[in-house]
Amino acid sequence: MTVSLFKKRTEVDMTQGNSLSLLLVFAFPLLLGNLFQQFYNMVDTWVVGNFVGKNSFSAVGTLGSIINTLIGFFLGFSNGASVVISRFFGAKNFEKVSDAVHSYVAITLILCVIFTCLGVVMVPLMLRLVKSPPEVAAEQAIYLRIYFAGVTGLLLYNMGSAILRAVGNSTLPFVFLAVCTVLNVILDLVFVIVLKLETAGVAYATILAQFVSAVLVVIMLLRSKSCIRVDIRKIRITKGMTKQIFGIGLPTALQQSLTAFSNVFVQSYINVFGADAMGGWTTYSKVDQFLFLPMQSLGLAVQTYVGQNLGAGLQKRAKKGANTGLFMAMIVTAVLIVPTMMFAVPIVKFFIDDGEAGVIEFGTLFLRYLIPCHIVACVNQVYGGALRGANKSGSAMIVMLCSFVFFRQIYLFVMSHYISNTILPIAMGYPAGWLVCSIAIGILFTKFFSDKNNLVSVN
Repeated sequence: MTVSLFKKRTEVDMTQGNSLSLLLVFAFPLLLGNLFQQFYNMVDTWVVGNFVGKNSFSAVGTLGSIINTLIGFFLGFSNGASVVISRFFGAKNFEKVSDAVHSYVAITLILCVIFTCLGVVMVPLMLRLVKSPPEVAAEQAIYLRIYFAGVTGLLLYNMGSAILRAVGNSTLPFVFLAVCTVLNVILDLVFVIVLKLETAGVAYATILAQFVSAVLVVIMLLRSKSCIRVDIRKIRITKGMTKQIFGIGLPTALQQSLTAFSNVFVQSYINVFGADAMGGWTTYSKVDQFLFLPMQSLGLAVQTYVGQNLGAGLQKRAKKGANTGLFMAMIVTAVLIVPTMMFAVPIVKFFIDDGEAGVIEFGTLFLRYLIPCHIVACVNQVYGGALRGANKSGSAMIVMLCSFVFFRQIYLFVMSHYISNTILPIAMGYPAGWLVCSIAIGILFTKFFSDKNNLVSVN
């Protein structure tokens, strides 16, 4: 009975039906899943902020740029595999879907070994680059070594999630992630409050919960009766299929990884203002990630929608779906911005003890000035997803690298050395990069979808 249920809900054809309802149905479980993920990330910081101390709070909360330097590569690569699978699925070429799935699984298994070794070895180098105060760096090193030692669970879950999204299923990844989230929260409380493992406890809770989600998604793929079923005997790297996956996925992987790496240097600009500023930035970062969820979820939905529809030769329908997705993202983001600004102080106090006045002051400052700028980022998130679904990930990569890496680094250098080396102008480097990227991505999107010769055939 369970297998039958999985079979019924595994695939969703997005080449037919109302674009708004399809995107909404697809994006909503993605959004819920991401909310759960952010929730357990928030629990991590809440637990260390209230039961360990300011140094652990700042340490755990400011590691995103380091972790995403490696993990961002895999997540970008997963987007490429998802696009390839979705285009073959849209073209109803189920044999090629199966070939792409098995090649992707083989590549992921190899990357699990590589990323585990690289992550553990690179910890000292990355901590030197972010210039954390010694008392914070010690806690960061503990967390990172444990996290990367158990990173296989995260990679396997995201592999399975990308495969399911490609064929229109965002519900099962959400279910598995919800289980992971609940388990992570329980383990956080046990390891930190009961067993007194402090920062190490948060890291152990995270990797154990991720392994559970990985096991669930792998079992689902092994038991599925559809075209995405994984047969262990067929797992191999197929040259032609691997070339297609890397052709689309590598640009996105490089863009996400290099952007995250550049954020290591951005973090170093914040860190020089001390532990209080780091703590305030930690709070802002958690809220920032929360506000990005609707636009990111809709960007992934648009990516799959465009991939399937262009695979079926439906260019006008693909463009309409992308525009619908952008409208939805901007409305939801605008609605979220208002209460976030109104309740900035209580939001910061949720994460850190009331006695940490410096952290509260910095966190409130960041929230009130940076949060309104999120509406600008909707364009690059949604149209960027549309371009990746249209097999234009290379162009999107160039624009995002120029905006998020080169422009942002130039901005920070000029601002800190020649204009105002104070924390708010430095922090505004983030929204400045969003603005530049959104303008360029909007131009690329308009140019691509106005050219009738841009239909891409799928063989």
